[in-house]
Order: sequence, then C-alpha cells, then structure tokens
Amino acid sequence: MLGAPFSVECATGSPQGSQSSVVKPSRAVCDLERAPVVPMLRRLLSNVPLLILFLAAGWVLARAEPTVEELKARISSANVADKAKLCLEIAEKQLTETDKEYTADNIEKAQTTLTDVVSYAELARDYSIQSHKHQKQTEIAIRSMTRKLNDLLHVVGREEQGPLKDAISHLERVRDDLLAAMFPKGAK
Repeated sequence: MLGAPFSVECATGSPQGSQSSVVKPSRAVCDLERAPVVPMLRRLLSNVPLLILFLAAGWVLARAEPTVEELKARISSANVADKAKLCLEIAEKQLTETDKEYTADNIEKAQTTLTDVVSYAELARDYSIQSHKHQKQTEIAIRSMTRKLNDLLHVVGREEQGPLKDAISHLERVRDDLLAAMFPKGAK
C-alpha cells in the first residue's frame, strides 16, 4: 500500500448497506494503490531523455580525446611552442599507461612506456626552452610525473626499481634544465 491512507469501507469495496457476499475491490482502492507509483514512474521517465543526453555527451568526449599515436603524428606539423605541449601530453599519457602496466605486472611493456615518458619529457623540455613558452607548465608537469614515479617506486618490487630510479633521475635533470632556463644565474 506504500503508506496510502484509506478507510475500511473503501478497502472492502462494498458500499454501505449492500448485502453482497462477494467482496470486490473498488476502483478507489486500486487508484490508491497505484497513486504513489504513478508519480515515481513519471519522474523516472522524464529523466530518461536527460540520461541519454549525458551518456551521448560522455561518449563523444571520451572519443574526442586523442590517442598517443595521434599525438605523436601531430608533433611533426605543429609549431615549436605546441610541440612542447604535445610532447608533455604524450609523456603524461604514457606515465598513466606505465602505472597500469606495472600494476598488471607487465614489466616489459611498463619499461617501454617508461622510456617514452622520459624521452617525451626531454623533448618537451627542449621545445619549451627553444620557444621560451610553457616552461613553467612543463616544469610543474614534470615535477608531478617525478612524484608519481616516486610513488610507483614504493609499490613495485626491488628488482623492478632500477629503471624507475633511472627515469626519476632523468626527469629531475629535465626539471633542473628548465629551472636554469627560467632563472639564469647573474641575470637581473
């Protein structure tokens, strides 16, 4: 009944003063039983188009995100400042993939993607220093990558830590180069 109030006369369905031996539910009882369900169904059905719209938008946005191969193909045609951003994006995507591969114990694949992280971070550094643009953003992103690799270093086994330590030291040198380019000694 879902908490709908009704009277006993309404529940039996027999009008007052009727001597009928067969008890039939009245229309009022049926309407009371369905009454709480109908608004709930209306609300659910009114939200279906909105739900479909959100799912479609999510699908389009998920597909709009370029893959690593597409980003690598864009590098050759981009200007120097955009090359730095593209290389940084590739390095970040490959870092995410490296984390997934280490978590899944695919060590060979993880080391391949880790090599991409370092090489594209170095390219991002070179392009940002060359163009004098996006140096601060590149340094911040590489600092974040170093932090993530340090976190990953504590998760993997001792035998897998060597390549991670090498990658961390490379990324720290990349950061140092960026900081030196942003803040040259003796320049005021």
